[in-house]
Amino acid sequence: MKTEFITSLTQKAAELISAIPTGREPTANPVDVQTYEAMESHTQILEGIAKGEKAIQEGRVVNHDEAKTRLARWLA
Repeated sequence: MKTEFITSLTQKAAELISAIPTGREPTANPVDVQTYEAMESHTQILEGIAKGEKAIQEGRVVNHDEAKTRLARWLA
C-alpha cells in the first residue's frame, strides 16, 4: 500500500490515482490517519489469528502460561 501526504495528493492527484493498479476494488480511497492506523491494527490482529489457526492445524500448540507470555510480547 502506498501512503502519500495530503499535500502531494492535492498537487498531483490525477497522476497518483492513475498510477494505482485497477481491479475489482476502488482505485483510491482517501482516509484520515486515525482510520488508516485503525485499519492497520485490525489487519495485524486478523493476521495473528490466522497464524494461530494454522499453528493449531499443524499441531504447533503450547500450554496456557506459554501462550499468555507469547501473547503479551506480541501485543507490546
